[in-house]
Amino acid sequence: MADLWATGITTEGYPTRFLRERLAARGVTAASGLRDAEAGRRVLVAGIVTHRQRPATAGGTTFVNLEDETGLVNVICSPGVWTRHRVVARTAVALVVHGRLERAEGVTNVIAERMWPLPVAVASRSRDFR
Repeated sequence: MADLWATGITTEGYPTRFLRERLAARGVTAASGLRDAEAGRRVLVAGIVTHRQRPATAGGTTFVNLEDETGLVNVICSPGVWTRHRVVARTAVALVVHGRLERAEGVTNVIAERMWPLPVAVASRSRDFR
């Protein structure tokens, strides 16, 4: 924790590893736990934002990838959700997302309904593709 606080990085593990106990107590599902979760149910996920992408062909939908110590989470933000949470969605280094779990063609996604910042100390920023 001291490495993370002082430098924003640590050799002891991924930043969310240090928060997992608190996240689990709040009902946050780890990326690895989404495999066994029932499609269509509401979930809480959290992680470091690795990138945000809004392809011109996506009709205003923004795709956000979160990473925790167990893997990646694909988050799909409708134009309305993105607008409501614009500041947090665009600037937070890490996010907690509440949404509906979707499985389509072998891919698991979380359809975002709400999001808020996850306070972690990381030195990197996401890659924002436009």
